[in-house]
Amino acid sequence: MMCNALSTGSPPSVLSPPPPIDRRQLTTTLASCTTMDELKQIHSQFIKVGLADDNDAIGRVVKFCASSDSGSLEYALQVFDKIPRPDSFIWNTLIRGHLQSGLDDSCINLYSEMVTRSVTPNRYTFPPVVQACCNMHRLEEGKQVHAHVFKHGFASDLYAQNNLIHLYTTCGELDGARRLFDKMDERDVVSWTAMFSGYAKCGRVDEARLLFDEMPVRNSVSWNAMIAAYVQNGRFQEAFALFERMQAEIGVDKYAAATMLSACTSLGALDQGKWIHACIEKSGMELDMKLATSVIGMYCKCGCLEKAFEVFRGLPKKRISSWNCMISGLAVHGQGREALDLLNEMEEEMVTPDDITFVAVLNACAHAGLVQEGRYYFDYMTRIYGIKPKMEHYGCMVDLLGRAGLQEEAKDFIDKMPMKPDAGVLGALFGACTIHGNVKLGEAIGKQVIELEPHNSGRYILLANLYASVGRWDDVASVRKMMNDRGVSKPPGCSMIELNGAVHEFIAGDRAHTQSREIYSMLTEMSSRLRSAGYVPETKGVLHDLSEDEKESPLHYHSEKLAIAFGLLHTRSGDTIRITKNLRVCPDCHSATKLISKLFDREIIVRDRNRFHHFREGNCSCKDYW
Repeated sequence: MMCNALSTGSPPSVLSPPPPIDRRQLTTTLASCTTMDELKQIHSQFIKVGLADDNDAIGRVVKFCASSDSGSLEYALQVFDKIPRPDSFIWNTLIRGHLQSGLDDSCINLYSEMVTRSVTPNRYTFPPVVQACCNMHRLEEGKQVHAHVFKHGFASDLYAQNNLIHLYTTCGELDGARRLFDKMDERDVVSWTAMFSGYAKCGRVDEARLLFDEMPVRNSVSWNAMIAAYVQNGRFQEAFALFERMQAEIGVDKYAAATMLSACTSLGALDQGKWIHACIEKSGMELDMKLATSVIGMYCKCGCLEKAFEVFRGLPKKRISSWNCMISGLAVHGQGREALDLLNEMEEEMVTPDDITFVAVLNACAHAGLVQEGRYYFDYMTRIYGIKPKMEHYGCMVDLLGRAGLQEEAKDFIDKMPMKPDAGVLGALFGACTIHGNVKLGEAIGKQVIELEPHNSGRYILLANLYASVGRWDDVASVRKMMNDRGVSKPPGCSMIELNGAVHEFIAGDRAHTQSREIYSMLTEMSSRLRSAGYVPETKGVLHDLSEDEKESPLHYHSEKLAIAFGLLHTRSGDTIRITKNLRVCPDCHSATKLISKLFDREIIVRDRNRFHHFREGNCSCKDYW
């Protein structure tokens, strides 16, 4: 029976011809494609069944290659070059793919070629081209695209108009943006936000706020943009007020919270930062890695390492940004050993350090005077992790050696660098020469740094300080004259102190504060008690050829002393005073603050331009090594 069945039955199915593959099946398969290998197989099928010239079908191939994470822009171009008459969809896909890949110039060139080939653009063509012009600040090309938008009948297209407003504001052409904005028949929240953000970027914050207040509808992006405008322009109190209003009206999102945390960081406003952290927790907002790093960074830079560690330890998963932030925080607080311990813990947790990690580690060694450890980790990062030192790493090493009094070794280190040292590297050595009184080397390096950064007032001041320290008053005067001739002015010393959520700012010799009388009365008491305790003002940094008595007077009114006096008025024995200063603490204020902390029984935490100083019971955490 089996033989009869085989002799009389149908041929086996394996010998049947394969069923034809239709277009719908191929496009369905393409929609589920995940790799370039799969895409190439499907593309070959398109060619076999005669769909190579079909714009709809082949356009899907181009879209996968140009737009997906698994695609290949190079392959997309190869496919594109073989299409006889690509339509606007295919051109748009390729243009958008180049924009997403950061190839802005190619994006603009493709649009130019599209126009040359007389392919009519549609409403989806213009946004990526305008964005490419924005990215490259190519205003003239952008204006030509604007003309094309008008020519092809999209002058009233909201999407195109919003992109054009963004173009003009990005390129600083506010009048052009405003003309376009005023002529719009319809505006949405994007239109309003783009326009007032443009004003803010150009520093016209009050005009930005007027537009913000006129908005018929606001979303979280609008609120965030206006808050960020205040923060970026240093108008922190208005930012806090608007943040509170946002919280009351629509609630807070992570972007606004991160912006306000950066404001607290700039001000050293710990109480405000704690309040924002509480808002985050109360809202149930997820503490993602970016926001977690912002919270940790705020606590570190507001002088509250304990709270920073509490947040850090509470993270269910720690990414490298969190580790780096915490190590950096320990570094600027002078806790070098603790920073190295955290690096070891990071490695034990199988988190691979990156170049930023080792900048923080070397910084920690520099601030703590850990010379041998710094040398070890500079070699270790290359030997173990293959991280090639960048300019920042060389700068940290020069700073480390220079602070330790090894200026000649630091100079040799610079001479052996594989790249030309920048102003940061040379500036580290220059600063060390000033601290250690190495006039000969400091003078030579200082002149180099000034030529590299002719508008950086700090470089001139350091050189003048170096000359003043050895009584070279004619050279001090020459440096001053050079500053005047070049229009360089020294920013005034400014210190900020937070009290009950409000930040009070003091400038050297300032009498503008409402409590000025009480503050200066406290200054008198401070001076009296300091002198009784044996304090002698350090006058070396005063840049005038004056008598010692004349030199002492301006030292009494430095901004940090005014802030400390204000703090003493509003705190009790055992309390902590937190101060943020825009410049490096001078030697006299450093010595005085150590003694004040003991005489008035306060912990005084000062964040200057370089690091933190924790003054307690007559001592400083930096151990006079800063």
